[in-house]
Amino acid sequence: MIAFGPIPSRRLGRSLGVNHIPPKVCTYSCIYCQVGRTSSLRIRRCAFYDPARVAEAVRERVAQARSSGEAVNFITFVPDGEPTLDINLGQEIARLRPLGIPIAVITNGSLLWREDVRADLMQADRVSVKVDAVREPVWRRVNRPHGRLRLPTVLEGILRFAAEFRGWLVTETMLVAGVNDGEAEVGAVAEFLARLRPSTAYIAIPTRPPAEEWVRPPSEEAITRAYAIFREAVERVELLTGYEGDAFAFTGDVEADLLAITAVHPMREDAMAAFLARAGADWGLVTRLMAQGLLVETDYRGQKFYIRNRTRVYTDGRG
Repeated sequence: MIAFGPIPSRRLGRSLGVNHIPPKVCTYSCIYCQVGRTSSLRIRRCAFYDPARVAEAVRERVAQARSSGEAVNFITFVPDGEPTLDINLGQEIARLRPLGIPIAVITNGSLLWREDVRADLMQADRVSVKVDAVREPVWRRVNRPHGRLRLPTVLEGILRFAAEFRGWLVTETMLVAGVNDGEAEVGAVAEFLARLRPSTAYIAIPTRPPAEEWVRPPSEEAITRAYAIFREAVERVELLTGYEGDAFAFTGDVEADLLAITAVHPMREDAMAAFLARAGADWGLVTRLMAQGLLVETDYRGQKFYIRNRTRVYTDGRG
């Protein structure tokens, strides 16, 4: 399903997601990614879906949400891979403008050295750019980029976009214990962010099952230290270290909604239970989807999560 939600977002309120990249096509294979390891690592842009199909899927989902009394604060391009790999991204944003809902794109920033990518993102209201590391060894360890990407080029592209963009630019830095949470690395990132001058610099930690089981969140001391260092460089810093809640939207088809959400947003057990209760369904649906191999149960930090099985194909008749 191309459009999903709205779901609760710690940054965007009620966000209606656009999943316009197949799993998992990306320029990075980040160790902490909640969607899992990258199966197709690439940097060449191409078409994935017809822009008209993407726009229609979003319009339909917005209509369903509104008819159910669900608020939609943002339409967010937050797919199973890197959104700027879609060569039709600019067309899709333009087609969604008539809905009158702010549009956000969450990107890893790895292709911002391309003029066409920057031009596409200029059409968005809000762009979130990932900046996990600015030193080569750490960048390669945490983000595991495509072999043809070069960190200086990536960083220069981010800087150029920040200088040109007139919308709301924010950054997100995911800290992983023992990888990029040290004082020296955090300080280097903070110096780079000072040059970007984002509206907000977010510091995140892994809160959902990561691509690599050994990934762990930093200590409270490391998080506090990172916040203090960022605060010296950037005017507004916020932590994304808490649970975002369980107010996932139900828009009519509980099975399709559940699989669409868990494809990009693993759901905690309590969130799943709350979602089913609002939709008038019971846990038997989860049991059946797991038996069919469409849903997978996993544990992370003492919590059960449910995530869509990317190796199995599901269709609800609408694509």
